[in-house]
Amino acid sequence: MTPHYTRRVIAASLLLGASPLALAQEAPEPETLETVIVTGVGPQRETDEMIGNATAINRAELVEKLSGTLGDTLAGEAGVSSTFFGQGASRPVLRGLGAERVLVLTNGIGAIDASAASPDHQVATDGIDAEKIEILRGPAALAYGGQAIGGVVNVIDGLIVEKLPDAPVSFDGFAAHNSVNEGTELAGKARFATGPFVLTLSASARDFGDYDIPGFAESSLLRAMKEDEHDDHDDEDHDEDEDHDHEEHEVEEVRDTMENSFLQSETYSAGFSWVGDDAFLGFAIRQQTSSYGIPGHEHHEHEEEEEEDHEDEDHEDEEDHDHEEEFAFIDLEQTRYDIRGGAKLDLGPITRIAGNLSYADYEHIEFEGPGEPGTIYTTEGTEGRLELGHVFGEMVGAAGVQFLDKDLGSDGEESFLTPTSTKTFGAFIYETLEFDDQSGLEGGLRFDNTELDNEVQGERSFDLFSASLGGHKHWTSGWWAGAQLSYTERAPNESELFADGAHLATSQYEVGDASLGKEKGTNLEATLRWENDRFSIGANVFHSDFDGFIYLTPGVVLEDGFEVDELDELPVFLFEQQGASFTGAEIEAEARFPEGLLGADWVTSASLDLVDGELDDGGNVPYLPPVTLHAALDADWGLWSAGWTMTAAADQDDPGTGLLPTDGYVTTGLKAAVNLSEAGFGQDGTQLFIEGRNLTDEEVRYSTSVLKDSVPAPGRNIRVGLRVAF
Repeated sequence: MTPHYTRRVIAASLLLGASPLALAQEAPEPETLETVIVTGVGPQRETDEMIGNATAINRAELVEKLSGTLGDTLAGEAGVSSTFFGQGASRPVLRGLGAERVLVLTNGIGAIDASAASPDHQVATDGIDAEKIEILRGPAALAYGGQAIGGVVNVIDGLIVEKLPDAPVSFDGFAAHNSVNEGTELAGKARFATGPFVLTLSASARDFGDYDIPGFAESSLLRAMKEDEHDDHDDEDHDEDEDHDHEEHEVEEVRDTMENSFLQSETYSAGFSWVGDDAFLGFAIRQQTSSYGIPGHEHHEHEEEEEEDHEDEDHEDEEDHDHEEEFAFIDLEQTRYDIRGGAKLDLGPITRIAGNLSYADYEHIEFEGPGEPGTIYTTEGTEGRLELGHVFGEMVGAAGVQFLDKDLGSDGEESFLTPTSTKTFGAFIYETLEFDDQSGLEGGLRFDNTELDNEVQGERSFDLFSASLGGHKHWTSGWWAGAQLSYTERAPNESELFADGAHLATSQYEVGDASLGKEKGTNLEATLRWENDRFSIGANVFHSDFDGFIYLTPGVVLEDGFEVDELDELPVFLFEQQGASFTGAEIEAEARFPEGLLGADWVTSASLDLVDGELDDGGNVPYLPPVTLHAALDADWGLWSAGWTMTAAADQDDPGTGLLPTDGYVTTGLKAAVNLSEAGFGQDGTQLFIEGRNLTDEEVRYSTSVLKDSVPAPGRNIRVGLRVAF
């Protein structure tokens, strides 16, 4: 399958929830340039005829794009950035919205982890063992509730099989080595079928060392600011002992290698399925363990507290030095159980039924050094979903219910959160109506109730409403146009409501507001596409108005009757709420030249994405991505293939209150592969590949990252790997 083709693959059922039946009826990969059709519980939909911007990344592309985290793997897609927190923890950012507004799913059910609470918390799925990742930009609250007000990333692992495989035994595996961190990646999935039963086994592992960076870990602006502060300090009156003491405690600047950026992770999974003619039922278990460093994490506050506690004790200089060399890291473990099934029905208007039920037990331990556990976060939760497909005359749609019962626990002196339980129940309906002139209407409603119960600050309850209405028109000339108006309400999450404490990973003292109201968003999106056999172009333009947009900003609190902007030697950041508006677009184009120059099949593509966010008080929304251009050129000779990629990001000069501007960058990459399947070894996708990422060793800092000024992205990387499929 060609790269341009698979980028356009997406389940129409994303609008309805990624139901099992959507996956069950996925068609085999064709060899034409026709759009893949994937059916959901509701209406069948061609992927290029969806309102909004949706894409999917198949297994072959995932192997090519894989990085340490889900956010970094997807960062090269149009309209997608990353909260980058080193190699260990990064979530995707869609159209400038992340964390609490972008829902990360596993097979249509939430990840049930603590990743939305803090950018240093790893997502309990990273894509290394995924068969496909679907991305829906823009509000998807009709299907998933208010936490998807910014979009959805759905990781499909294929552990539960919804159709019988073509062969009784199959295997897909890959191995890769990365020069930038002397790291290895390994993954394998085996499938065994006998009669109607299918067993799937999967395992993966990463072992990444500290990664190389082009220069200093701290940005030039941050280093200049610190130098100015140092000069001001030197101008003050100090005696010689004080000056000497200051010099002794100066910290050497980090450069060339990003200290404490290692990542080690393992996953083991198994799934068992029964597949009938018109039904399936399966069970899966997945266990993930991960250990990763928190780069840029300083312990000055912790060290000073220890000195005060032990000021009367004698310590050797060597012991003090050893303490200063300790780094913070996180150990994570999640065990997840899934039951999923579906069936075609003939019960009057009811045509199909599908259900998902997931339970996860998650633990996240933050260590201040080896053998020094600090804060422990736990998440235990159950989420379920039931959908019914129906047909009423010319109207085709789906209706369903969904629930979540999750307990977030925290224990430790450095915890900025207190235990909170969350219960959500929702009901939704979605309908489509197609006309003979190739036009159509679609829309739906959803109601949710969310209750958050904090053991310190009590209970908050929110009644939430979402609705959408859209229409589209297809012309035989190849043009397609659509527009959709949607309204979404989101309840504040645990951090926004109840945070109160030093958050050392982000170097902020974060304070929530238990009185925050629900966030209300009105979104208007328009889509225009044109395509023929050789060329395609499309544009998605959107405008979103938020009433009560929740964001984190520098502020002051009362301490002993005085207003202070610093607590525990960290700047105070408050969760506040006001109106905000977002305007942006994604523009994509592609050209295909089969049997072109040098006898190769050529594909060239480009995308441009931009978003601007402004608060009602005139300030800028913090941590927005800059204008970004992606371009690619691929050539395929059958046995051989090669490609070039480029990403150009503009300066982010409007960073938001309390944030420094971020410089733009241009990165280039090259790749080449020997397609071994063309030589008779293995099935399609078996290849030996080599690629270079960021070949010019450019300094890359994501403006969407809270660590952007102290933790740059990896430098030049040469990645060599082998993928085998049979």
